[in-house]
Amino acid sequence: MTTDGRSSLAERLTGIDEIECVTPDLNGVPRGKVMTAAGFLEGRRLQLARGVLLQCIMGGYPPASFYGSDDGDLALNADPTQIHRLPWSETPRALAICDADELDGRSSGLSTRGLLKRVIARYTERGLAPVVATELEFFVFAPNADAQQPFQPPVGLDGRREDGCSAFSLSSNSGLRPFFNEVYRCMAALGLPRDTFMHEMGVSQFEINLLHGDPLLLADQTFLFKHLLKEVALKHGLTVVCMAKPLAKTPGSSMHIHQSVVEQGSGRNIFSDESGAATAAFYHFIGGQQAALAEFTLLFAPNVNSYQRLCHPYASPNNACWSHDNRAAGLRIPASAPVARRVENRLPGADANPYLALAASLAAGLYGLEHGLQPSEPIQGEFAVPEALSLPCTMHAAIERLKRSELARELFGKEFIEGYIATKTMELTSFFDEITPWERRVLATQA
Repeated sequence: MTTDGRSSLAERLTGIDEIECVTPDLNGVPRGKVMTAAGFLEGRRLQLARGVLLQCIMGGYPPASFYGSDDGDLALNADPTQIHRLPWSETPRALAICDADELDGRSSGLSTRGLLKRVIARYTERGLAPVVATELEFFVFAPNADAQQPFQPPVGLDGRREDGCSAFSLSSNSGLRPFFNEVYRCMAALGLPRDTFMHEMGVSQFEINLLHGDPLLLADQTFLFKHLLKEVALKHGLTVVCMAKPLAKTPGSSMHIHQSVVEQGSGRNIFSDESGAATAAFYHFIGGQQAALAEFTLLFAPNVNSYQRLCHPYASPNNACWSHDNRAAGLRIPASAPVARRVENRLPGADANPYLALAASLAAGLYGLEHGLQPSEPIQGEFAVPEALSLPCTMHAAIERLKRSELARELFGKEFIEGYIATKTMELTSFFDEITPWERRVLATQA
């Protein structure tokens, strides 16, 4: 950073003593250290153990062989464009999104932010730029002190809890207006432009659409937004949950990804020709998505709970079919003008790491462009999913599919894929170490 840059940053950080220096781990959880503002502005190097990037969702790590047997350090290097005062903090504090780099300056092969940057660079080499938008769904619940009990919506202004009849409602009866007003204020302070907001189908479930743009920027914005939601909720005595399926018999939460590709310089959408018709590139991009989605399912659906959503596929399709404006297809082409022609990947859940989900989806599309892959015929109306376009519907099956994927190793590197599989295998094993209430309730007197 230049002297002028440091001076400008010092002005922005006036009155701040501490900065949270964070990077996403493989699950998209912010991990890092708190640094003094003085040390940060001096450019003092901040280091983090390599294994932290492979930390399991419940804590713990796979064997050290997956992140270097001596578990050496990585450097956390702040992105100058992603240093923010935290608007929800009662004491002045800042946050910096960092890249996790090897000590020699190379991006770490275990960094999901670095992985996305490498995918974008491959588009750049071809004179192309991907454009994306994310739609994130989430639930707002009352505090849940006992994990054995199901989540409940907050008590509304009428003294009752929402019962699931409020989809698309604009009523303030939920009593959540103060919470969302602070969410909007914090978004504005962080420079997170929002497009639309709505009450979704589930009980106390909501969706926000972020404006389309550069994939790294959108990943950073989605990462920040999820962090913001949880922090602001705590201030309001609420719990925000980004699980894929937190409630039974209720729609799950997704993170749909809208994708298009433009020419650098001209900004022309390569999915539409001059007459407005779909191009060969449009079909090749879909073909790449179809070729990779089954092998990459674990990257989009990373947790045991992810498959609760995919096995109840209303508006959460577990297939690689594509269609014009059919929400039952895993790849939907929304109705739009030719200039906005795009491919919506509906597979990722709200629990997906935004950096990894975007990297995987865009890498699959680019693979189709590079190899001229042709998609299947589009589907419409009610349809049966062909076996070739079905996806793994359990975490175990998704792990096995990723294990066999040479394409994943080719696109994302052996180090990352094998480390990711090792961590996810530990998480699945941890889940099977417990007996669920359903098993005790149903099987104890019958089996």
